[in-house]
Amino acid sequence: MTVVPIYRNSPEPTDHIANGNSSPIMSVYDLQKTVARLHKEQQNVNDLLSSLSFALRSFNNLNQFLELIPLMGSRVTDADGGALVLFKPNGQVRFQQLHCQEGQQCQDIQQALEIATRQLTTETTLPTELEEIPIQTASLDYQVNNYLGNDVKLFGTSIIVKNSERGRLYVFSHDPEYVWTPAKQKLIRLVADQTAVAIANDELSTSLREKERLDRELEIGAEIQVRLLPPECPEIPGISLAARCETANRVGGDYYDFIPSNYDQVNSKQKKQQPCRWSIVIGDVMGKGVPAGLIMTMTRGMLRAEVLNRHSPAQVLQHLNQVMYADLESSHRFVTLFYSEYDPETRILYYSNAAHHPPMLWQAANSSIMNLDTLGMLIGLETDSEYNEAQVQLYSGDTIIYYTDGFTDAANKNGDRYDDTKLSAACKFACENYQKPQEILDYLFQEVEQFVGQGSYNPDDMTLVVMRVD
Repeated sequence: MTVVPIYRNSPEPTDHIANGNSSPIMSVYDLQKTVARLHKEQQNVNDLLSSLSFALRSFNNLNQFLELIPLMGSRVTDADGGALVLFKPNGQVRFQQLHCQEGQQCQDIQQALEIATRQLTTETTLPTELEEIPIQTASLDYQVNNYLGNDVKLFGTSIIVKNSERGRLYVFSHDPEYVWTPAKQKLIRLVADQTAVAIANDELSTSLREKERLDRELEIGAEIQVRLLPPECPEIPGISLAARCETANRVGGDYYDFIPSNYDQVNSKQKKQQPCRWSIVIGDVMGKGVPAGLIMTMTRGMLRAEVLNRHSPAQVLQHLNQVMYADLESSHRFVTLFYSEYDPETRILYYSNAAHHPPMLWQAANSSIMNLDTLGMLIGLETDSEYNEAQVQLYSGDTIIYYTDGFTDAANKNGDRYDDTKLSAACKFACENYQKPQEILDYLFQEVEQFVGQGSYNPDDMTLVVMRVD
């Protein structure tokens, strides 16, 4: 048996129309019959290829379509049968489908193809990437040729998907007079190309379904994260609040919270209760997307539990760091966090900072801005980190701006950043000209958006909390 090369030309057998003893009338008649036969064969080929195209458009199941390929390959070339071999992403060479007339010859061919593909799979190292599959087409052709024997006329062509060989289509004939002409080879390549399109479409559909699944999971994650953030600012005696978090992706790593020191007191139906302390927190997980969102959720839960222990701000951060250190170290991520407690009775704000951007305090008495900061390391950087704390007396009209680095890292088209100096000037103007925290918050977001440019994308989450003493 001889494997016919893909680019090898073979002569097309022709009918001899006339010989020396034939009359001119018979010659014309035979020519008409030949033309009619060729026309009918061409029409049959066109019908088969049209059917294959229809199947490609209609079938949603790749395996159902692949079952037709050996049949179509043999029909369009008037051969005895065909076989399809696929190269799997795990390195396996898989005998996919066979078409031939039932009988001993068909069983022998099937057994030969199974042995050839199984032997090549055994010799092939299994890689992890499709592009690295060391498929040796020549070796496969040799194995198939060796097991089929010399009495089979065989032609094989590659199935190419995205410049990667993904299989082989073989068509064979037991007729000793059968010749693989260039026209027949071209038809087989056409069938192989249709097979490649079907495989590519199936992989694209699979990728789209996976993307839709991931998108839905991200939507669920974003919904959960939004629900974990305060749905509205609480009513705290003596102060007014406004807050907003805009994530760069569906799920973000920014965090803010308002936590009462006594849940029983806050949830009580009695109207007159002694004011309790409120924790006002803002934080930022290093990184973006789902991993940062998961750590943010973990931080929220652990911090809320720690607040109930009634420790000082510095102790709260120290305990939080000790609890989260192991998880953050394994994920190679850190958390910046500014933790403060407001006492409505004394109007004193107690605070401690874990390397977060210090909030800006606008003092109404002298229209000046000071930063609220203490020494402290990132949460998750060192297991035995210590944190300092401080306090500040607040007066009527004083305003505190809590923010994340999404504001000061925002850049315009020229690469200029909306740094602390610009934010400080904007905060001062807003506090002098607006009375309500929501108006101050809206103004600051508007200023950053104008600085970055309309329609520009900010790659980082932006969170702002505004607190004003009534």
